[in-house]
Amino acid sequence: MSAERDLASPPPRADADGAPSPRPSRPSRPARWAAHTVPFTLLPTGLWRCAMGFGVPLGFASTSDLHESHFPGWMTLYVIALSVFAEALGLLTLGLIQPWGETVPRWIPFLGGRRIPVLCAVIPASLGALAVTSITILGAFTWNAPENLAEISDPYGPLYWLQTACYAPLLAWGPLLGFVTVAYYRRRRAAERRPSATHPAAPAPR
Repeated sequence: MSAERDLASPPPRADADGAPSPRPSRPSRPARWAAHTVPFTLLPTGLWRCAMGFGVPLGFASTSDLHESHFPGWMTLYVIALSVFAEALGLLTLGLIQPWGETVPRWIPFLGGRRIPVLCAVIPASLGALAVTSITILGAFTWNAPENLAEISDPYGPLYWLQTACYAPLLAWGPLLGFVTVAYYRRRRAAERRPSATHPAAPAPR
């Protein structure tokens, strides 16, 4: 029976060059939860920007460049593009828990099927987590500075709190990305250290 199970089990995955590919363990539940949460931390800000871009009154004075009288216009394309770009960056976090974050999808020319080196994913993700964390913390400390929402032309009252509530989730982006990156690194390294990662076990004799 054990021999039959060995013969029925799928062979180890191989890279495009034929080398056996390590099989990382399934991402942990906290890592999956954190990765799926990241895009939602960017969603409120993106929706707020899009609303501004379509001319929804958000409390800016008529002297402000962000007053609704200036929208829709060319700035509408800018704020929508910025929101889509930011959301795309957030969705890239899912690659740290999905197979396409470990092996290049086969439909990509020349590189399809090749294993992604661990550091090629970890270094950009780590730098991104550090940058986002620094920027959002700095933004939080200067949120009410004279050059930001302390300006007389900026929203106040309920619309101030609405904007603050939309931007506050960004503070979680960097730490969540950092957590998922560490989990990805540990999972990939653990798979590479396993003997079966490079030397698949031989089938049991009949």
